[in-house]
Amino acid sequence: MAMTTERIDINPAIMMGKPVIRGTRITVELILRKLAEGASEAELLQDYPHLTTEDIRAAVAYGAASVAHEEVVLLPDAPIPRKS
Repeated sequence: MAMTTERIDINPAIMMGKPVIRGTRITVELILRKLAEGASEAELLQDYPHLTTEDIRAAVAYGAASVAHEEVVLLPDAPIPRKS
């Protein structure tokens, strides 16, 4: 089943279902990784001519929304095994 927002598409037939910028094969993950590595918005726009500023913002917003919906489960500390 495909899911589409204004700028992000999720379709099992495209990039194995990873979220991509609509109309491209540029994944949200790629954009977030490049930004995390220090790439500027201008560099992304130069390296990927099909991208727009709005696409980059949509990718960041998608990443933030994904993290916001994660459920964190804290496990109790496991006992440290002792040597006999």
